[in-house]
Amino acid sequence: MLIDSSGLSKVKDSVKEKVLFGNEPSAELIAILSVYFVQGILGLARLAVSFFLKDELGLTPVQVSAMMGVVALPWIIKPLFGFISDGFPILGYRRRPYLILSGILGTISWVSLATIVHTPLAATGAIALGSLSVAVSDVIVDSLVVERARSESQADAGSLQSLTWGTSSLGGLITAYFSGMLLQHFTTSTIFWITASFPLIVSSVAWFIAESPIKRDSSTPKYSQFTSIKSQITQLRQAITQKAIWLPTAFVFLWQATPTADSAFFFFTTNELHFEPEFLGRVRLVTSIASLIGIWIFQRFLKSVSFRAIFGWSTVISAALGMTMLLLVTHANRALGIDDHWFSLGDSLILTVMGQIAYMPVLVLAARLCPPGVEATLFALLMSISNLAGLVSYEFGAMIMHWLNITETNFQQLWLLVIITNLSTLLPLPFLNWLPTNDSPTLSLVKQATEKEEESILSA
Repeated sequence: MLIDSSGLSKVKDSVKEKVLFGNEPSAELIAILSVYFVQGILGLARLAVSFFLKDELGLTPVQVSAMMGVVALPWIIKPLFGFISDGFPILGYRRRPYLILSGILGTISWVSLATIVHTPLAATGAIALGSLSVAVSDVIVDSLVVERARSESQADAGSLQSLTWGTSSLGGLITAYFSGMLLQHFTTSTIFWITASFPLIVSSVAWFIAESPIKRDSSTPKYSQFTSIKSQITQLRQAITQKAIWLPTAFVFLWQATPTADSAFFFFTTNELHFEPEFLGRVRLVTSIASLIGIWIFQRFLKSVSFRAIFGWSTVISAALGMTMLLLVTHANRALGIDDHWFSLGDSLILTVMGQIAYMPVLVLAARLCPPGVEATLFALLMSISNLAGLVSYEFGAMIMHWLNITETNFQQLWLLVIITNLSTLLPLPFLNWLPTNDSPTLSLVKQATEKEEESILSA
């Protein structure tokens, strides 16, 4: 069949539009996805860090859980990084220099872990520096994603978020198995050295961000930058005081602040079940695949489903499935003829899929609520509240583990921890009405408030 040049051009355009979840490829998009990809491949050292803290520094499950809360602090103050990026350009640029700096800080962090870190305090500082590096780069690319997401049609809502999280999951997928396999044959120091090279990719791709320098005219008032910052603060205040924003945000906080037993399970699987690092790498591989499956399911079937429905049924199902961990911690799975390894793989797969499906609406809603001019700051604020909930979750988990006297060798009360952590996830359900039934009314309210605020700023 023959196609004229005009028809061929239309075919090419049609194919191009459908590439990358409906997002037209460009050097900047590739750079953005590269940053998310690096966030995923940094998971290469995740198991190494866990074993480093457990075996080389001799920390207990309670101490590890408490430390994980502390090193999450940079993710809680993400709005500060967004505010600095939006209001204080370096050499006229608001994005590139901060990406370059974040990559350098990340490399310093991993090199430090590989060489000079030998105490819990030093480890906390080095890991926190690495956390700061990823948090800064995340703020920058999130702001770029938000700028693009605002131009998405309703039919494509969530496509870019699905693409970015899919890219991060792909990075995690590639390094998941190797995180355990390398640890089986090499020292933690060697893995830290390898990981130290990844943040430099972020510094390199920063040059592909399509950004024009901010030019200041000689006639610009001396305090114009202060006025601009004041306007940002005013816009931010106007946005966060909207009931349509803070109620859903409060629900997400409650939903994610319930206690976690992650640290206790890591010690249980390594000290009690004697899982080798290579097998734990396989578990990470399964969870990375599960994360991609969850993203695909949301993108394909659920992106138009109301937030209340997704949060409601995913929370109930996850809590019910989470109770199956009682079979593992009481060794009842062995009586059923199910090997510990196979049970762990299957459970991780199902729970990760459910968790990813539940989390995707958070990203979609947060991105589409951000008004122009404060994209990085507001999106970072919304995400940092979610991260604060994660810190509270780890600290609550540490408190309960201490209360139950769960240590690196004592897991007698782990079954009770499983029950407490799973039942607690049901506590936010009475507040489901804080979420919008869909995002259209919410976006309409925020848009009207933002336009009103912009008019007042211009008239002033």
